[in-house]
Amino acid sequence: MNEPSSVNVNTASAEELDAVPGLRGHGFEVVRYRGERGRFTDLRQLEEVPGLAGKVDGSRAALSVGDV
Repeated sequence: MNEPSSVNVNTASAEELDAVPGLRGHGFEVVRYRGERGRFTDLRQLEEVPGLAGKVDGSRAALSVGDV
């Protein structure tokens, strides 16, 4: 059986991020934030992305920061 893989917030495109329910419509902002501030080292940093405060908690299981 194939386990669903998590979306790496450090390498995913805006479209891949938009496919995650809690990030829908915010993929561009995540990619822009990553480009301006560098790699995410913890998923809690997504709270700092404009428009995402309080919206990410339910999606953490589907996300990763990869090997930091």
